[in-house]
Amino acid sequence: MTTNNVKPEGRKSRWTAILQAWLIVGSLDMSAAIIQTLIYGRNPIDMFRYIASGFFGNTALEGGTLYAVLGVLFHYCIALIWSMFFFFIYPRISFLSINKILTGILYGFFVWFVMNQLILPLSNTPPFPFKLKSALIAMSILIVAIGFPLAFLASRFFSKKDC
Repeated sequence: MTTNNVKPEGRKSRWTAILQAWLIVGSLDMSAAIIQTLIYGRNPIDMFRYIASGFFGNTALEGGTLYAVLGVLFHYCIALIWSMFFFFIYPRISFLSINKILTGILYGFFVWFVMNQLILPLSNTPPFPFKLKSALIAMSILIVAIGFPLAFLASRFFSKKDC
């Protein structure tokens, strides 16, 4: 019998699983964003400055490399929060374990919705006009880069759980 304080031999802790998931989803999402930025002929450094502008406002958009680095750090902090939240809700909402694909789609959409309808409007980032095509691309990226990996990683982690 295991308790929350003792893990079975060879079993990683929930925090280890979260940190591994965070690095995976943060890197996948960032890679997809960089690729998308390059496809549109834009500079990824500007994208990271835009992320930093959520905290620093227009100063980040006009700033140098430091703001781009801070944007990368903010990006990973946001990915960590979404990863922790998913690992928190997964064992508490039973339907999330029924279908990993549907769970990934729903969580990716949820992340997109919260970020675009709540977080970004409350931040210092300059507003973007809504464009359906851009929104669908952004949702798809979040579903593939965040939703699916978290659904599969959490399912794997919690299916091995003894308690």
